[in-house]
Amino acid sequence: MEFRELECFVVLSEELHFARTAERLYLSPGRVSQLMRSLETRIGGRLFQRTSRRVRLTPLGERFLADLTPAYAGLATAVSRAKAAAREVTGVLRVGFLATPTDVVTGSVRAFESRHPGCEVELVEIPLSDPFGRLRAGQVDIAFTLLPVDEPDLAVSGGLNRVSYELGVSARHPLAGRASIGVEELAGLPLIGLDGPAPRAWRERVAPSVTPSGRPIPLAGTVTTSQEGLTQVALGRGGMLFCAPTAAHHRRPDVSFVPVAGLPPSILGLAWARAAETAAIRAFRDAAARHALGSEALVA
Repeated sequence: MEFRELECFVVLSEELHFARTAERLYLSPGRVSQLMRSLETRIGGRLFQRTSRRVRLTPLGERFLADLTPAYAGLATAVSRAKAAAREVTGVLRVGFLATPTDVVTGSVRAFESRHPGCEVELVEIPLSDPFGRLRAGQVDIAFTLLPVDEPDLAVSGGLNRVSYELGVSARHPLAGRASIGVEELAGLPLIGLDGPAPRAWRERVAPSVTPSGRPIPLAGTVTTSQEGLTQVALGRGGMLFCAPTAAHHRRPDVSFVPVAGLPPSILGLAWARAAETAAIRAFRDAAARHALGSEALVA
């Protein structure tokens, strides 16, 4: 039995007028009549007597109303409480991040928690090789991700930063001492790519297969995390691209980071499952956008 039918029956029993019932429920009078016919069919008897001048409950309708009222009131209260809870920004919000909790991540968390002290953020690292798996499994509520994202089941925010790429190579590599390199020079350097279920576009962003002019870039193997990639880089088994803030975080003696000119910028944003959007998710998205603007993270 549909809740809408029960709701319509209760309101009609109060109004005893199809037009006023329709107005209260934001329905057409015809839809009210349709719902009542459906309910009467389910029950197997007439609930209302209808004439051109009046509408009134039948004895069966009066009995049904008396039996239904306590249960309906409980259902209505439950729905109201659920709606109120959906508008609240409380509890724990699980936020996924990639490899390194940079200032965009930590600043967004601080901005959100200062505005919504009743909601605590739990940070969860997401492997580079599977950027959306934990979102879809419900293990995180919202996640920082590289833009653009072309996944129909996911909603995305605008860009929160725009930064350059740096190439990580072994400190013993001939490129280690360079002040910068051009993107076309990647054609002579095998890059470490990603293992796992990452979409093809995501793999291309982390380890492009060709330069902008179309020259092939060899693949030096695959990893699932940034730390695995750094280890392979330190061993001289290939280079790996990192956004500038991540490269700055991972400075170490056995790895050199060289800026790469000519690559499109790395843009960080947020993604979440469309079907699981909540007030807390929207509030975090807004807090992250405010932090990005306030810290001048959107740099052309």
